[in-house]
Amino acid sequence: MLKGILVVFLSLWSVYGLSETGLPAVTVVTNPDGSQDYSVSLQILFIMTALSLLPSALIMMSSFTRIIIVLSMLRQAIGLQSTPSNQVLIGMALFLTLFIMTPTLDKINDQALQPYLNEQLTSLDAAEAASIPIRDFMLSQTREDDIALFVKLAGKEGQIESLETLPFTILMPAFVTSELKTAFQIGFMIFIPFLIVDLVVASVLMAMGMMMLSPVIISLPFKIMLFVMVDGWSMIMGTLAASFGI
Repeated sequence: MLKGILVVFLSLWSVYGLSETGLPAVTVVTNPDGSQDYSVSLQILFIMTALSLLPSALIMMSSFTRIIIVLSMLRQAIGLQSTPSNQVLIGMALFLTLFIMTPTLDKINDQALQPYLNEQLTSLDAAEAASIPIRDFMLSQTREDDIALFVKLAGKEGQIESLETLPFTILMPAFVTSELKTAFQIGFMIFIPFLIVDLVVASVLMAMGMMMLSPVIISLPFKIMLFVMVDGWSMIMGTLAASFGI
């Protein structure tokens, strides 16, 4: 599956670096009666296929899942329903994902994309070369217990000699499962200080006899002030980057 995706990606990139002998995007055929027919090449088909696969590839094979979950849990912990907005959170997650994945992308560019564009590798060989950095990244973030679980579910116990031969159909769900677990662990640690603020505010209001006043309304400014005073955004971004070994 991954190799097919990579072949599509490489075809997408090759559109921007076509040589004179490359396949034209659109072929114009003149009919005997003087009319013209237009045929779209396979590269356009590859481009459209790549665009449909990009979201799945981004979520399944990068750091995006962990980042967006942690940022969403942070917003929930503070008590803000729509601030920052979903667009802002997704944008932050995308750019932080690009930052974290840059070393992997550089390896793909050096080992697969550039040799492919220079016609030193075929599309299949380039896809094979590009899969190695991605596999290394995913294996570095995947727990052995999760890999063992999906190997058992696939009924391939004893058939896989090493992690280098692990199929992507097993590695991908194991990677996503590990990412979900790590994201929830980080989210739990984020919730604790804000929960303490809520408990303190609720206790003070109860002691003052203001049981009809919602503690959330009073605690929200204090949680925002606490988050700003400790430079919370830098801490969150730094923690997420450090969790990937950056």
